[in-house]
Amino acid sequence: MEIDLDAAVSFVATHARIIDRRRLQFLLDEGSPAGVLAALDAYRNPDGGYGWGLEPDQRSSTSQPVAAMHALEALAAIRDNSDRAPQICDWLAEHTLPDGGVAFSLRHSDTTGCAPHWLGADTGTSSLQMTAQLAAQAHRLARHRKDLADHPWLAGATNFCLDAIDQIKEAPHPYELMFVFLFLDAIADHDPRAEELFDRVQEFVATDGPTPVPEAEGEVLHLLDFSAYADSRSRARFDQAAITTDLHRLASQQQADGGWQVTFRAYSPAAALEWRGYATLQAIATLRGATL
Repeated sequence: MEIDLDAAVSFVATHARIIDRRRLQFLLDEGSPAGVLAALDAYRNPDGGYGWGLEPDQRSSTSQPVAAMHALEALAAIRDNSDRAPQICDWLAEHTLPDGGVAFSLRHSDTTGCAPHWLGADTGTSSLQMTAQLAAQAHRLARHRKDLADHPWLAGATNFCLDAIDQIKEAPHPYELMFVFLFLDAIADHDPRAEELFDRVQEFVATDGPTPVPEAEGEVLHLLDFSAYADSRSRARFDQAAITTDLHRLASQQQADGGWQVTFRAYSPAAALEWRGYATLQAIATLRGATL
């Protein structure tokens, strides 16, 4: 797919966070894992969790599940072998509910710049959307780390997700469905239950156009949001012509300034730029067939 990579790199250099600049540099074989880790550590808290706006619309300094997901995502991209990921799993274990799931968000008082869905979240009920994305990123890194694959938190979270997905009878919220696919892709190579669950949820993914997000005018998800990685199990399950069409759609959405946009509303001026930097990194990775 034809994109202006130089313009994209320039956009990230002038608009994005250091963490996304470092990750893009690593993706393009011009940077080191140490650079990614140095940027990621700015968001790390002494308790082993992450906060400080690592999720752009959740700007609390407190350690939060969604920030832990983004940290695991970055660690998986560089196949990190430090103590960071086990410490994240230890932190998650401290905040996991009895059924093995993690709440969508934890309580916090510094709410400036936080989107309403973080402020109004049920902190006492396990969220499949949150637990699936956390477990997915942990499993991606666990492919290269037996200590992480054997971590007790990951086993419990995995069982929670499998049980919850098995109970899906009708189309879930699009974001929940997106992270269900990410989770199933992450476990597909070593857990035979994934194939049956793929069969259950694949019918809910639109392959002929965007999927609107309820109650959010103009916000949509596309086929590649459900199957971002070229080497994933889900990618092989979808119609390849539809995948190719969506790759062309993604490439065509590069803006004149070199970056990509998001379709959802950001909740602070800083977040608006940060989301564009993150989206640009993700677009380049997807279009290059990388497993970022």
